[in-house]
Amino acid sequence: MLTPIRVLVTGAAGQIAYSLLFGIAKGDVFGKDQPVILLLLDITPMLPVLEGVVMELQDCALPLLREIVPTDKEEVAFKDLDAAILVGSMPRRDGMERKDLLKANVAIFKSQGTALEKYAKKTVKVLVVGNPANTNCLIAAKSAPSIPKENFSCLTRLDHNRARSQVAMRCSVPATHVKNVIIWGNHSSTQYPDVHHCVVNKSGSELACFDAVKDDAWLKGEFITTVQQRGAAVIKARKLSSAMSAAKAICDHMRDIWTGTSEGDFVSMGVYSTGNSYGVPDDLIYSFPVHIKGKSWKIVEGLDINSFSRTKMDATAAELIEERDTAVAFLGV
Repeated sequence: MLTPIRVLVTGAAGQIAYSLLFGIAKGDVFGKDQPVILLLLDITPMLPVLEGVVMELQDCALPLLREIVPTDKEEVAFKDLDAAILVGSMPRRDGMERKDLLKANVAIFKSQGTALEKYAKKTVKVLVVGNPANTNCLIAAKSAPSIPKENFSCLTRLDHNRARSQVAMRCSVPATHVKNVIIWGNHSSTQYPDVHHCVVNKSGSELACFDAVKDDAWLKGEFITTVQQRGAAVIKARKLSSAMSAAKAICDHMRDIWTGTSEGDFVSMGVYSTGNSYGVPDDLIYSFPVHIKGKSWKIVEGLDINSFSRTKMDATAAELIEERDTAVAFLGV
């Protein structure tokens, strides 16, 4: 039997975690033979709720779940971690300025980055989900200088899955028949869902997405805005933010880091930008197409970028630069 791995989920009493923890504990993420120790961090007022989550996990009687550690203490939660999934963050409240939201989250992710630096394994894989995810991820990475920047990523897989599903529904095929969609940039409404390199398996033959859909106006218009604004649409309908779909995307993201991507396939994740071939500025966490092998990601190089794509990629980069500069200014406070 393999040695148990230590997996942290923050915001563990929240609704995303409620959908996520079962998948991790039953082996959907790290492997069907990989035992796990779950470390569950939340703020002190949420500990009674967290105790209920612990009871439910115990009641699932899962063979891979070796231990559950609920806590409000970073020194307990971050100790000797193999994986950290940082879901908890300050949500935006009515009347809150964007810079105030950034300031609150800089404090949280500076603290958690410092805890990773101090207590976690240097090989820890860190996924940031709490919004603004890209910039929160950058702050955490900068606050843990001895952990390689490549070990940090942020979640754009939900956007990737949304884009894939929209194309699949339009073509009346299963989502598994759509591959190599790309999310470029920020996990925000400036993100660019790009299907210029996407392939659709339709009636047994692989077609370029534009040939399969046969509606360029939709792909360059409504498709993009639907994916960009899907989170807001879910909130409007449910009165709550995406949870089940976010948890599924987290599972997909971490499973691919752990086990790799298939040959010829790529997925989207927010990763550290340094010296890439797409003209994306350095020192951002920016969503790129990546393939993964041996728990290491590489940006997919050599994809043609047309002027339509270039404009959208630059716009989302500009937003990330502004976010980064605001956040880094707060870091010095």
